[in-house]
Amino acid sequence: MAGAQKNIPATLIPGDGIGPEVTAATLEVLDALGAPFQWETHVAGMAGVQAAGDPLPKETLESIRKTRLALKGPLATPVGGGFRSSNVRLREEFQLYANLRPARTLVPGGRYENIDLVLVRENLEGLYVGFEHYIPIGDDPHAVALASGVNTRAGGRRINEFAFDYAVKHGRKKVTLVHKANVLKALTGLFLETAQETAKKYEGRVAFDERIIDACAMQLVMNPYQFDVIVTTNLFGDILSDEIAGLVGGLGMAPAANIGVDAAIFEAVHGSAPDIAGKGVANPLALMLSAAMMLDHVGHPDKAKRMREAIDKVLCEDNVRTRDLGGKAGTKEFTEAIVKRVR
Repeated sequence: MAGAQKNIPATLIPGDGIGPEVTAATLEVLDALGAPFQWETHVAGMAGVQAAGDPLPKETLESIRKTRLALKGPLATPVGGGFRSSNVRLREEFQLYANLRPARTLVPGGRYENIDLVLVRENLEGLYVGFEHYIPIGDDPHAVALASGVNTRAGGRRINEFAFDYAVKHGRKKVTLVHKANVLKALTGLFLETAQETAKKYEGRVAFDERIIDACAMQLVMNPYQFDVIVTTNLFGDILSDEIAGLVGGLGMAPAANIGVDAAIFEAVHGSAPDIAGKGVANPLALMLSAAMMLDHVGHPDKAKRMREAIDKVLCEDNVRTRDLGGKAGTKEFTEAIVKRVR
């Protein structure tokens, strides 16, 4: 993690659909904060296909390799066929093994109040390695589909240590390991074993418990306050992180960071929402909050705090909210309110 540099090169990927709109809004707030980023703008996803015939153009990858830091809007991924997810490819390319997904209540009066959870998802192993193939039978080339999952002791140890280190650094009290070791005894049993080994090193500093994935999914809805930091495998983390986002109002409120040894990519995890693209109504909060995490990462927690405080005041004191949050503000009006609070 870098110190508080004055000029920090970073790659900017505006993304698809509403991506360019929420990116422009986020940059306005970062400019008002005097954020230190020097941007190199590149394309990926559908924009990459249209511009360079590749969802991850060589220039984009080279830029991230050089800056080791990126802010990324939502990228469109075809369902079923088409090209493989650019998000997954970026994580693999730069070995971004930790997906960090904090969720906290921003707008009071919802089903749950005062949610403050962090999910740590292993990003490179499990079923997302994409070892898949079909077995043809008769005249059906897709008669049988097979997929293999891969978990390693080294990968499990690395992500569990990341989760416990995060808990210590941020004053968190407990880490919960989520698995399916009652059925997938080898694949997730190894993951559980590495967590139990790691937990012993943090005894007396961070409490540890474990849950089976289906029980955890139910308990998150019934009583989310029993959880603090959750660490889990790739597929379970993908599902639970969206469920946790639902506790605080949806993916429009959910920031994310993908962190590796040599690079970090901060992103809005919601979709590209092509149905509202260009209408000026998109909620830019997810990318703004991801940018705040990016400021923390590069050693500017003061600016990150100012950004979060401005967002809280706009939502809860000024009552300026986008339509998805029950308000009437468009992207521009909402952004202007945050910029005003920042200044």
